[in-house]
Amino acid sequence: MALTAAQAGAAVVHAMYGASLARFEKTAGDFATAADVEAEKAILDVIRAARPDDAITGEESGRAGPEGAERGWLVDPLCGTLNYAVRNMLVGVNVALRVGSEVTAAACADPFAGEVFWTDGARAYVRRDGADEPLEPSSDSRLVDVNLDPPFPNEPDFRAVRLLADAGFVERFRPRVVSTTLAVAWVAAGRRAAYVTDGHLRDSVHFAAGIALCQAAGCVVTGIHGQPLHTGAGGLVVAADQETHAALLELIGAQRPLGSPSVLPG
Repeated sequence: MALTAAQAGAAVVHAMYGASLARFEKTAGDFATAADVEAEKAILDVIRAARPDDAITGEESGRAGPEGAERGWLVDPLCGTLNYAVRNMLVGVNVALRVGSEVTAAACADPFAGEVFWTDGARAYVRRDGADEPLEPSSDSRLVDVNLDPPFPNEPDFRAVRLLADAGFVERFRPRVVSTTLAVAWVAAGRRAAYVTDGHLRDSVHFAAGIALCQAAGCVVTGIHGQPLHTGAGGLVVAADQETHAALLELIGAQRPLGSPSVLPG
């Protein structure tokens, strides 16, 4: 159902693209558009029709449903609103189902490529023209997406923007900044070698689907210093393979001031 819900949201995003859309201010420098709101409604309609007793957390509508529900949905109806508002097609529609503490199903739809990256919790696929193809991570492109959006809870120990100026990073990788978590799904699909962001991402409507896809596809997924996800400093490093992951951790670790305690993977 995550896939069906994401497709419903993506259809709305696609249909409203290019129109003059009302904007709704959220925080300084951040806003939603009418497309965000309508896409979320379409997604929630699909979920509520099939699972009326599930809890839902939507980026635009907040949390709804019974307290303490075992099943909860995390919905980001339009990831890349700033891109979309200036008629840039780099956006994603994210839907994830959490059962207990685990995300057991997730989908990230690309409204303009007509693709949906999805997982049943065990394997990961991309659906295109009604056919499913297994996702296969690869670091061959050397493209690493770096999220530069705030907040930056780990500065001064880490700032993602400093990776872009690091000679070792430039020598080994080719940076990209697309400003949508669709790029996380691209790591699972072999279209990015890695993705790096700061932040505390537990139960994030933006990141839950992409993280689940990458885990199911066999990517290396950890916190910013290689620690278990959602622990310690937080953050996210998702890489196509161990070699790429290790190289990024070395570059990230080099930002830490002398005398700062190291954080070992565990």
